[in-house]
Amino acid sequence: MDLNTLWFVLIAVLFAGFFVLDGFDFGVGMLLPFLGRDDRERRTMINAIGPFWDGNEVWLITAGGAMFAAFPNWYATFFSGFYLPLLLILVGMILRAVGIEFRSKLPSPAWRAAWDGLIALGSLLPALLFGVAIGNLLRGVPIDAQMNYVGGFWNLLHPGALLMGLTLALLFLLHGALFLALRTDGALRQRATAVARGLGLPAVLAAAAWLAVACGEINLVTAGAAGWAPAGAAVAALAASGALARKRPGVAFALTTAAIGLLTAAVFGALYPNVMPSSLSPQWNLTIHNASSSPYTLKVMTIITLTLLPLVLAYQSWSYWVFRRRLTSTSKLEY
Repeated sequence: MDLNTLWFVLIAVLFAGFFVLDGFDFGVGMLLPFLGRDDRERRTMINAIGPFWDGNEVWLITAGGAMFAAFPNWYATFFSGFYLPLLLILVGMILRAVGIEFRSKLPSPAWRAAWDGLIALGSLLPALLFGVAIGNLLRGVPIDAQMNYVGGFWNLLHPGALLMGLTLALLFLLHGALFLALRTDGALRQRATAVARGLGLPAVLAAAAWLAVACGEINLVTAGAAGWAPAGAAVAALAASGALARKRPGVAFALTTAAIGLLTAAVFGALYPNVMPSSLSPQWNLTIHNASSSPYTLKVMTIITLTLLPLVLAYQSWSYWVFRRRLTSTSKLEY
């Protein structure tokens, strides 16, 4: 494996980590106004993700930084071509962050309800739009010989991309409901479990519809091991409902984690060795070679990453261990 391939794999791992970890944050945020029956239950939901959500976002920041340093031409084309969707993702994540921090500043029910709605919106936008971006990457976007995106915003809103956005949003909803089933107790846990049971089949059906629309445009079916990953993700999502029926939410959460990881592997496996395929000409595809930094830059980055990454992983694992206990009716609530 050369350094170009290594960094492509590392970026895939970073995005998988972000989708798995911040995915349940997005799911809890989208469920907030609907699953919580009163202010204490909604505060419990936010406190369930409170110790984790900002740390989970670091995976996205690191993935973006790795793209910029390892594949600057990919970074430049992607962020300029997908400027408006990425701006909306940023707005959504800002709304979620501000809502989590501000909702408890006043006791007014109207104040808190407004922020709860904005948290839900701020969680829905990234979930949908990351899926739209993935759908477009797999299909290919108009890139010219100078590595410039030459399409418009409406080019990105085709059925395959929208279905991928819906699939990712449903998968995050399922993941978030299962996280609440693990982290809470009482009536809130029971409702979260019931919601999770009902979300498995819709998530699989949305994924099947996406594959039916997109299979003529992408190479998932012929991508070797990556071609089996979507099927594995679908089986894992359905099996999560079965695990819930046997009252094993931990197993169900592990299965949705596997589903998100397999879906991410399928996306990057289908792209490789491209990072952004051109819909105008295959000769204008951005690849791991023509979009990359110099070999020396990749070598220095690899040394630094191998030195610091174990420390970051150890710290985050420790934080999850410290806050592993369920939130009960007597738990102290902050938000």
